[in-house]
This record gives sequence, C-alpha cells and structure tokens, in this order.
Amino acid sequence: MTLEDFVTKFAEEFDETPIEQFTATTKFKDLEEWGSLTALSIIAMVDEEFDKRITGADIRESDTIEDLYNKIIAK
Repeated sequence: MTLEDFVTKFAEEFDETPIEQFTATTKFKDLEEWGSLTALSIIAMVDEEFDKRITGADIRESDTIEDLYNKIIAK
C-alpha cells in the first residue's frame, strides 16, 4: 500500500471530516473528530489492510499521517 492509499484509508475512518483535509502531513490528532474511538478504528484498519499490529503508543508517537505510515512500514 502506498502512502496515498494509506491517507485515503485513514480518511475513511472519519465520518464528519472532509476528505480534502487529509494529506500525508495532516496532524491527525488536531482534527476535531479525533478521539479514542477513532484511534481504535485506525488500529483495526491497519490490522486488516496491512496485517500488522500497531499500538496506542505508535499512534501517540506519531504527529502526522505519514509518521504513522512510516511506523507501519517499518514493522
């Protein structure tokens, strides 16, 4: 999966935030809709799409969508 594909999949986990707000450099924790349930949705999406496991710590250590993508690729 490319970074662009990941950004699209990431954006699909949000119900109210316009997809145009999502880029590789988006600071996802600053989004109004971001919360613990969204984080769990992202963890589940990564497990399903990448067959890799990320933790809450991985998310906390990431500032942008690209940061999180790079953590996933490195696993």
